[in-house]
Amino acid sequence: MSGGLRCRQCGRAFRPRFAYQTAPGPHGEAGPWCSPTCVPESEGRRQCTECPEVFEPQYAWQVQGQRAFCSKRCAGMDDRAGLCLAVMNQKGGTGKTTTAIHVAAGLAAAGERVLLIDADAQGNVGTSLDASSPGNLFHLMIEGRSLPELSAPVRDNLDLLAADAGLAAIDLRLPTMKGRSRILGKMLAPYRARYDRIVIDCGPSLSLLNQNALCAADGVLVPVSCDYLSLVGVRQVMRTMRNVGKLLDHELELVGLVPTMYDGRRRIDRQVHQALVDRFADRVSPAIRQTTRITEAPSRAKTIFEDAPNSRGATDYRELVNWVIKRPWRVNVG
Repeated sequence: MSGGLRCRQCGRAFRPRFAYQTAPGPHGEAGPWCSPTCVPESEGRRQCTECPEVFEPQYAWQVQGQRAFCSKRCAGMDDRAGLCLAVMNQKGGTGKTTTAIHVAAGLAAAGERVLLIDADAQGNVGTSLDASSPGNLFHLMIEGRSLPELSAPVRDNLDLLAADAGLAAIDLRLPTMKGRSRILGKMLAPYRARYDRIVIDCGPSLSLLNQNALCAADGVLVPVSCDYLSLVGVRQVMRTMRNVGKLLDHELELVGLVPTMYDGRRRIDRQVHQALVDRFADRVSPAIRQTTRITEAPSRAKTIFEDAPNSRGATDYRELVNWVIKRPWRVNVG
């Protein structure tokens, strides 16, 4: 691994991304450290009262007498914390993965602890960030391994469970398993309190894996490129969400629709945007304008926030993140 180091604690080879990975330990121990769990514990680290997380308090609300809380969800301070957001459109080419990455990265930059899960066998999330993880959803759902041993930190406050072509084998194994549509939700349940948000990038199909993603999710965000076929994709997603509620008894909420690749100079873009607003009103988010800076950022393994922080693409995605944060995640699908 070019420019890589080997963790002092576990021996794993890795490429440093964060300052703590090459900093001394709390008692002056020499590193480097591949992940926070490998950094030697300091006297200030606490065990969360509500979940298995061991953490070092940063805020006053995290320590209340003899009780300690790793997140606002565990402290009972935010009833939206820990919510799982599926980013989905059954039509490809709508900016789904780009939206999932930037919503997750934007939430993490805002101080929330976020888990980003790639549920698409193409593995574009990891490719876009030049990142990987020790395992993927196959290991979590089929082999029953724990989430902490499979995920990896890729940015401050942002963990990733990446994907690769082997993920396609999940749909071959799931049909024979009991409760086949709820396995992902069951495997994520013990760890949801570790995160303020979980974002799942779903594949562009209606597969058993996507059914699992929807049954694990609290809400759905639908990226919509501004063309006629994307409107057809929206109808498919809405029908799928209703079927999940009716057939699998899991109520899903439409967090919003995200117009992507929007060019206000084109009539079709304006027509599609207006059609979305007419049908969904305030569930339509601020539009993501078309710009080459967004498409170029993955080639440099960066988000648009890192690659071109002052660009209109970064501005648009910041507005989307703020919109998602402020959304009441309790809107029933009509």
